[in-house]
Amino acid sequence: MKNGIKFNGAYPPIDESNIFYKRASALIPNATQTLAKGPTQFVEGIAPKYLLRGKGSHVWDVDGNEYLDYIMGVGPISLGYAFPEVDKAIQNQLEDGITFSLMHPLEVEVAELINQVVPNAESIRFSKTGADVTSAAVRLARAYTGKEKILCCGYHGWHDWYISVTDRNSGIPAAVKNMTYTFNYNDIQSLINAVDDETAAIILEPFVFQEPKNNFLQDIRDICDRLGIILIFDEMWTGFRISLGGAQEFFNVKADLACFSKAVANGMPISILTGRKEIMSLLEKEVFFFTTFGGETLSLAAAKATIDFMRQNNVQEYLWNQGLKLKDGYNKIAAKLDLSYTKCSGYNCRTIVSFNSSAGNSLEMKSLVQQEMIKRGILWGGIHNMSYSHNDKDIEYTLKAYEDALPILKKAVEEKNIVKYLKGKVVEPVFRKTENFNTKPFSKPVKIFDDSKY
Repeated sequence: MKNGIKFNGAYPPIDESNIFYKRASALIPNATQTLAKGPTQFVEGIAPKYLLRGKGSHVWDVDGNEYLDYIMGVGPISLGYAFPEVDKAIQNQLEDGITFSLMHPLEVEVAELINQVVPNAESIRFSKTGADVTSAAVRLARAYTGKEKILCCGYHGWHDWYISVTDRNSGIPAAVKNMTYTFNYNDIQSLINAVDDETAAIILEPFVFQEPKNNFLQDIRDICDRLGIILIFDEMWTGFRISLGGAQEFFNVKADLACFSKAVANGMPISILTGRKEIMSLLEKEVFFFTTFGGETLSLAAAKATIDFMRQNNVQEYLWNQGLKLKDGYNKIAAKLDLSYTKCSGYNCRTIVSFNSSAGNSLEMKSLVQQEMIKRGILWGGIHNMSYSHNDKDIEYTLKAYEDALPILKKAVEEKNIVKYLKGKVVEPVFRKTENFNTKPFSKPVKIFDDSKY
């Protein structure tokens, strides 16, 4: 009997998922191409491992179980699975071809569209993944300034310049590791302590879940202006969700370069580097950044259709309103149950459910809630990535599922034995942090300006 989006009597059967997983484990490291989609992030023995298809906000696994999805492809599905307007654009382009021997008009049309909606997008370059464009932005910043040091805050992909600051930095030369440093979000002093006269760029996610406080983003902009540092916004998550023009528009703070991917093409692989023409002009001769698939037309057609639909239907306001219902609803349920150790926070288009470790092991608590949401037909990883397909019925059912699942968490915490209620293996820590990004100590920098303002 397959499970659906209802109060199922049992956990979903996942026999086919496990068969695929066994086959994958023999050939694919970690069995996954994307860490956030892999089995370590889901309760082993309970959660499905492979999805077969999706429609709107719903997905079906290889065993035929149906779920309401809040992971949404780890972000790219901004409108919904198999969204008609986007799929039609892809199908129409597919009839004419995918990749050509010369440039395609869609490269011009989508670039013009990005120029219209994204602040400071005086020049545009396309690629395929987020790591492509963040790395290109870093290279541009170094070329433009003649400096090498990079300060970062957030997650910026797998390339050497960034991943060197994490604990997965094997295979990276020591010289590369010594050129990137980190600072804490909402901690301007940690940035001031790191800046010196060799700093080429400051790159950060404008927000992850925390709200910028005390003029944080504007202060960074001011520091960059005063010291001739390039400010790069990594807008993989903020772009086209928080606002059509991304965080630059939402916070009214302009970056010199801004990088986008995920939500822009509703699931098709595309990334976009935008920025000031005087910096981007280095791509003409001095800085090399070209890819065979940068002008691949199916993704460009999808991006054009997605942005057009967003403009015509005020998608960002819809995501905001639907996400607010979930966030407020969760917090009301938690308050009613006197669960002071869990809350839902973040900007409404993308919120996170967190658990305070003072009440118990936070990963065990997350695993238990995930387990019970999956039983109730909701694919849940602790984050609500809102899409245009999440309708009122979805929100209403999700809150009912929380009302059903959270008392189980309450009981497990009160008994101080959460593991007793788990039917599978506890999820592992996520590689991506949501706060406290200052993961690498700094050598004492040269003080090059008066920081008394801050």
